[in-house]
Amino acid sequence: MKKVALAMALVLVASPALAISRYNPLSMSCQSARAAIHNEGAVIFRWTSPRGLPIFDRYIRNSRYCDAHEYAEWRNIPTGNDPTCPVLYCEDIDNRKGLFFIPDNYL
Repeated sequence: MKKVALAMALVLVASPALAISRYNPLSMSCQSARAAIHNEGAVIFRWTSPRGLPIFDRYIRNSRYCDAHEYAEWRNIPTGNDPTCPVLYCEDIDNRKGLFFIPDNYL
């Protein structure tokens, strides 16, 4: 019983360290959004579309933050000072559009 209690305590203590940060990119500059990704490795950006629908996704520093069947690909997101701020997200390897190699993109 003591082992189970100790294991539960360790899980509860470690859980906040595994949490991923969430940001609204419209309240940040492009440089600060890219810096947040670079400093933390992976973040979630969430904003509201022009139609009022929520948009969110996970953005990453490089392919090491993706699953084994994914790679880092460029995507533009809106920020406070740039409507096309380039950041990286995880894209499935099957969507390489005919490329024979996996690009090694990093932020």
